[in-house]
Amino acid sequence: MLKYLCLFIMLLIFTSCSNSNKPEEQTGNPETKQAGAYKPGFGEFMTYIQIHHAKLWFAGKNQNWKLAEFELDEITEIVEAIKTYQKEREETKVLQILDPAIDSVKNAIQKQSPKLFIQSFTDLTNTCNTCHHAVKFEFNVVKIPDTPPFSNQDFTLNDTSRKVQFK
Repeated sequence: MLKYLCLFIMLLIFTSCSNSNKPEEQTGNPETKQAGAYKPGFGEFMTYIQIHHAKLWFAGKNQNWKLAEFELDEITEIVEAIKTYQKEREETKVLQILDPAIDSVKNAIQKQSPKLFIQSFTDLTNTCNTCHHAVKFEFNVVKIPDTPPFSNQDFTLNDTSRKVQFK
């Protein structure tokens, strides 16, 4: 009898220590695993675009074409992330409106044309506002920035080997 009691207790201990996850968690289903993961909100994505939009302006105005290309690529990556992580939003369905304007800015950067850059950047900014209007966020007006978003970045610097000096 004692032998069976010990066996029963060991069986209880063994089963209580085994994996008690839900069946869908045991399958390794990526959608289930991602359900609890952090997902940036639409506004967070737009804030990142706003930062890179401003940095793009100052890079292009200062003819720092490598930086301008980098900032435009950042905007493009964020737009793609919105399409991935916010695909259920109505606003996401309108994002393709940006494609021609982004292509125009890319062309201006490739040609390293300050005049073409200003024109295409203005078009991009107006397209942002057109998109905001289309999705009923017309109160969120984008403009060409007046001041750089960060005081610790030199938008005129084209020589990355230059050392920073403490004053």
